[in-house]
Amino acid sequence: MKKYDVVVIGAGPGGMTAAMYAARANLNVAMLDRGIYGGQMNNTDDIENYPGFSSIKGPELGQKMYESATNAGVNFVYGDVQSLTVDNHNIKHIQIDDDIIDSKVVIIATGSTNRKLDVEGEDKYSGRGVSYCAVCDGAFFKNQDVTVIGGGDSAVSEGLYLANITENVNVIHRRKQLRAQKIIQERAFTNDKMDFTWNTSVTEIIGDGNHVTGVKTFDIETGEDKVVNTSGVFIYVGNTPNTGMFQGLDITDDSGWILTNSEMETSIPGIFAVGDVRKKKLRQITTAVGDGGIAGQNAFEYIEEFKHEFAATK
Repeated sequence: MKKYDVVVIGAGPGGMTAAMYAARANLNVAMLDRGIYGGQMNNTDDIENYPGFSSIKGPELGQKMYESATNAGVNFVYGDVQSLTVDNHNIKHIQIDDDIIDSKVVIIATGSTNRKLDVEGEDKYSGRGVSYCAVCDGAFFKNQDVTVIGGGDSAVSEGLYLANITENVNVIHRRKQLRAQKIIQERAFTNDKMDFTWNTSVTEIIGDGNHVTGVKTFDIETGEDKVVNTSGVFIYVGNTPNTGMFQGLDITDDSGWILTNSEMETSIPGIFAVGDVRKKKLRQITTAVGDGGIAGQNAFEYIEEFKHEFAATK
């Protein structure tokens, strides 16, 4: 059984920052993730709103953050967390695959995943024309017509990325206007390869049995049903928190988002949460990093406050 002062679950920007801050306080820190470090930054082509860089590739920024964390002494551990429990001495027990890790503090940074449309054909054609990551799959649609569903930052930014590869990008949005940042909207509206379909929802994704050939749409204002031909469908309609393994702790709201105060503290002493997994308005790399810095420092202060109690459990 491995024992740490701090275990960070998740290696996105918030998790890596929290781990680095805790390690720089001379704590024994492990950072767990079931995949490669970087989180959703690995699916982002150009990041233009992170201070210090006019533009940087997502994977490159992830690599820099990872190096900062490991250079500070963070141990990176691959593994899929199954559950988190707390004993009577407030020691946290993390079930990871076939092993258990004990820690005085846990910082949850598991982020969120792309929400599905939940329409017919979505699962059937997933990986065969349906995608949630333009950077991952855009190259498969070179010089073809594709559809982006959504109207936020991710939808419009990924649409701009696809416009550099594909013949045409049709953005379908259920509202009359986009929710994306104005600067991103302006770039999209002036891009000759991007079109916009307003007040419209996608009701079905159709194909030939092997690959996507189109989408069925419904015009919310006119009530008209249409079939729009397309080779690829890229879906950006929100996110779902990755908190299934924490449901028994009663630290989430009804939708699964973790509730914290401004100090990143949950209702359980010694368990913090940072980044996209928290219930908050703005989910950006900058806000995740800010959360991480606060949680990493507070982890140190928490251990200092209760160091006599922890010493008694050895």
